[in-house]
This record gives sequence, C-alpha cells and structure tokens, in this order.
Amino acid sequence: MEQLRRNVVVEKTIKSVQDLYDMLDTDFRSAKQFWEPFYEDRNRPIPFFPNKPDENLVAHVNEGVLSGGKALELGCGPGRNALYLTRQGYQVDAYDLSETAIAWAKERAAEEQLDVHFECRSVFELSPEQEYDLVYDSGCLHHLLPHQRIPYIEMIHNALRPGGYFGMTCFAPGFGDIGGPEIVMNDWQVYQEKSMRGGLAFTEEKLRYMLEDGFECVEFRAMKSLEQHEPYFGVPFLWATLWRKKNS
Repeated sequence: MEQLRRNVVVEKTIKSVQDLYDMLDTDFRSAKQFWEPFYEDRNRPIPFFPNKPDENLVAHVNEGVLSGGKALELGCGPGRNALYLTRQGYQVDAYDLSETAIAWAKERAAEEQLDVHFECRSVFELSPEQEYDLVYDSGCLHHLLPHQRIPYIEMIHNALRPGGYFGMTCFAPGFGDIGGPEIVMNDWQVYQEKSMRGGLAFTEEKLRYMLEDGFECVEFRAMKSLEQHEPYFGVPFLWATLWRKKNS
C-alpha cells in the first residue's frame, strides 16, 4: 500500500530538469514516428536523398578549414555527408533516429567499401567528451523543440576538442513557396500551438544569440542553390554555417 501511494505521488511529479523536458515532449509527436516512414520510399523526390554532400561542407574541406580527424554527424539520414567525410580521411560516427535511414546508409557504405560507424540512436543518448574535431548537423537542429536545443547545444560543445568545429545547416525564413518555412516562430508560440509547422526557421540574429556563449562564428551565409545534376547538394532555403568552439 505504501509503495502504491508513493507511485501515485511520484507519477508526473517534476523534480528535475529532465522531468520538465519529458513533460514538454508529451504534447508533440515523437520524432521517430515521423522519420521512420519518411525514409521508406527511396524513390521519393526528396532533395537530400541522393548521395551528394552539402556544398558548404565540401567548400570547407577544399579550403583546408576542415582537414581531417574524428567527426560526429547528428541526424545523418542515409549517410551522404558521413560518407563524404570518410572519403576525405575522417573517422566518422554518424547517428540517426530512423532505423530505415541507417540501414540505407550502411548499404551505401558497403557499396563504396567505406568504414563508417552508423548507428540508430537519439542524439540525446550521446555524451562524448572532447572526442571530435568536427560535429556536423545538416538539418537536425531545426526539427528540435526549443527546450531540446539546450542539452543538444551543450552536448555538441562537450563533444568537441579544443578549437574543434561545429558545421550546421538549418532553415532560413522566407521560403514558404519552395519548401522552407515562411516565418520565424516565437519559441513560446511552438508550445501555444503545439506545433513546429514542419520545422523551425531561424534568423541570423537568433542563431548567433543561441550559440554565442560556446562558439565563435567562422562563416554564416545562405547555402548555394545547385541543380540536381550537380555533384553537391545545395538549396536556397537553408543557412550554411560554421562555428569554432570557444575554450573556457
């Protein structure tokens, strides 16, 4: 009886920050529920399905800014950027929530005989400590709920070695007619509407404000728009950014 009483008291009691995060999560569909079926049809005309790396990532490698070491990719999908980094000499760990996407990425790696550590795991299960020279996020951040950004950014900062780089692409506003969000939602609005409307757009000012404590900005620009026949991925509704970890 005492244990039953305790269970009733403890259930849905907020005692920690994680309890608060868990409560905020409950009003939204889980990310895995969305992404698992998203990758099932490989023939869908999704711009980032083809095995082509982001044009900004290629540019940083060609310029010598990113020059090898150990890399972590978050929300890797079918592996196009992880595979590219491996070809450039990086040792790569790549994670995604979708088992279907990870299976596809492993197939691609096997076809190219590349050694990449692909694994189906949530980014919130990761806790690396100064292990990586590069952390890369191609479209993961803009699908996170505002409260999830707090442990996400903290994890990335902890994952990087001193002076390591964080590369990231995310939605810019004003592209509602071609697939991106039209406006920047106020973070409070997300919880009031109980919706991210398919993904959150960010102004440059907002992104700099979110990241300025732990990172210095190396590059901030719009991603170049590339045609489907070109060897790299580029769409105009994404920001292409690169940050360097600040050393405390």
